[in-house]
Amino acid sequence: MSVKYGSNELLNTILSESQDKSVRLWDIRSGQQIQVFNGHTSIAWSVEYSPLVINDNIDNSNVICSGSGDNTIRFWDIRSNKNELYMIKGDEEDWGIYCLKFIGLKKRYKTKNVTYDLKLCYGSRKGPIRIWG
Repeated sequence: MSVKYGSNELLNTILSESQDKSVRLWDIRSGQQIQVFNGHTSIAWSVEYSPLVINDNIDNSNVICSGSGDNTIRFWDIRSNKNELYMIKGDEEDWGIYCLKFIGLKKRYKTKNVTYDLKLCYGSRKGPIRIWG
C-alpha cells in the first residue's frame, strides 16, 4: 500500500506496508527482507522513517512509524527486536490513518540560533489532517 526509500545511513533500505497488516524493511542491494513488524489490526496504509533532531540538525533515526486503518500510528526501532516502541491512537472520528509526514518547523530566536520543532502530520479516512507533537 505504501513504500518509502531510506536516506543517509539507511540509504539502501525500503520500507513497505501492505494489506496483510505488516510493515517490512528491505535491503535493496540483496532484494531480501531484513525485518517484519506486526501489530496493526487492519490494513497498513502509510509508512515513514522518523527523523531525529540532534544539536539543532534534523537527521535520520532508527525509528520507523506506520499508519493503519485500525486508527493507530505505531513506532518501531529497526535496530532492536520487532516489538513496537510506542503507539498513538487517532481521534475516534478519524476512521483510520491514511498518510503520514514529519515536518521540521524552524524557530528563530532574537539571535541567529535556529532550532527545530518536529511535528508528525497525519491524514485520516474521514478527511481531517491532524498534527501531533
